[in-house]
Amino acid sequence: MTTPPDVVFLLDVDNTLLDNDQVITDLRHHLEREFGAASARRYWEIFEALRLELGYADYLGALQRYRSGVEFTRTDDMRLLQMSSFLIDYPFAERLYPHTLDLIGHLNAFGPTVILTDGDVVFQPRKVQRSGLWDAVSGRVLIYIHKELMLDTVQRHYPARHYVMVDDKLRVLTAMKNVMQARLTTVFPRQGHYALDPANVAAYPAADYHIERIGDLVGGDIRALCGPAGAAPRPITAL
Repeated sequence: MTTPPDVVFLLDVDNTLLDNDQVITDLRHHLEREFGAASARRYWEIFEALRLELGYADYLGALQRYRSGVEFTRTDDMRLLQMSSFLIDYPFAERLYPHTLDLIGHLNAFGPTVILTDGDVVFQPRKVQRSGLWDAVSGRVLIYIHKELMLDTVQRHYPARHYVMVDDKLRVLTAMKNVMQARLTTVFPRQGHYALDPANVAAYPAADYHIERIGDLVGGDIRALCGPAGAAPRPITAL
């Protein structure tokens, strides 16, 4: 049997490694150009309702539900097919945060990097592949509906003495920390609308470490992340 590594790095995607807020902005503009403001607004209403129903963002599912709506007409059919192509063929590699691929290469020198993200079974894998992240982690990709509920499965796939989770959502980091305790070090990048919402940040305990941008990890002392974190949350610049 292969001896498990000392540490495995678990990396979220949306607004952690990739600027998903900008992807959504581009999608909003495209919808408004193709279908008008009212139809675009209806799509986002369907999208939010579906996210509440499913527990994850389903962009293509929202398009399908929009197509089934009473406001949809036959003349919209070709444009809607083009809309799905816009999502599937989107240049996600251009939305990676600066130094993301450098960081993954840097972390790989200390332990395996694993993409651990939430999403559907079509669009999210496509995003990870087209962004270059799939190849960067040599195919070590886990996609769930609620990843914080799948920690036994994560540890079975990638056993290690210690884990480091990097995620822009304190809710997820808190839930994982409550389960894994000292075997998990949490890192919170202040990127994206969740991480920059004061009310959302105030609702959860601080992560073990916090950074202003994902690229800050490239110059950090990664070895300090690879064991039980101290009681006081620290910025990565203190490593």
